[in-house]
Amino acid sequence: MISPAPLLRARGLTRRFPVPKATLFEKARTSTALEDADLDVFAGSAVGIIGESGSGKSTLVRLLLALDAPTAGTIEFDGREVDASAGARALHWLRRDTGMVFQDPYSSLDPRMSVGRIVAEPLWALGLDGEGGPGSDGRRARVHEVLRDVGLEPDMADRFPHEFSGGQRQRIAIARAIVHRPRLLVGDEPMSALDVTVRAQILELLGELRRRDSLTLLLVSHDIGVVQNLCDEVVVMKDGRIVEEGPTEKVLLQPQVSYTRRLLASIPVIDPGAEAS
Repeated sequence: MISPAPLLRARGLTRRFPVPKATLFEKARTSTALEDADLDVFAGSAVGIIGESGSGKSTLVRLLLALDAPTAGTIEFDGREVDASAGARALHWLRRDTGMVFQDPYSSLDPRMSVGRIVAEPLWALGLDGEGGPGSDGRRARVHEVLRDVGLEPDMADRFPHEFSGGQRQRIAIARAIVHRPRLLVGDEPMSALDVTVRAQILELLGELRRRDSLTLLLVSHDIGVVQNLCDEVVVMKDGRIVEEGPTEKVLLQPQVSYTRRLLASIPVIDPGAEAS
């Protein structure tokens, strides 16, 4: 059930980066990656963020998770201010309530670590025990449980990332992101590196985790079909600004902004009546 109050709330988020000077006499300049963004993410909802490359999607997500600090604006999680400059220890509460799945399952997993260590890493970092009890035994039991949840066998915990396919690696990444039972799961293009069949499997997995665990999802994706199938709400970004947002069906079927219409029109469509050459 979607809560009437936002779990995550952003107001006026702006991020500017300094542009290197070409000469000593050139005036200081900045490049704007995000400009005056407002966003509400309600508990229990699934929100998709779409837009072309360079539209500010990943910048927005990094700011929301305090992986970068905004130039201006405010962020609140469950009514508590998020301060990216507060330091790692002061942000433990936010790390406890959020999980992140990155784009590339090949580079997001440390090849020197076993799957069990990779998945258990958030538990160690946050000082959490597993449900099997305190210490290593409890964490090991929780790792085995979450591997089953994502469709992997518990004995795979002793293997290493190079022994798995791309789809299995992304399942491992999802297991790591949910092992500490976060309230918000964020995916930054989590399926773009996967083939169509595996993408459908991961999509089904995320939907099941959301229903079972009442997860709130925030999903960055260039694949509008993924957003259409998984998300209740959609946010459209262009040149660092949010240009349109609303219920997914309404935005995708009745876009109000010309940019959204052009974005949707750019999706390849297979003509069933076309003859094979």
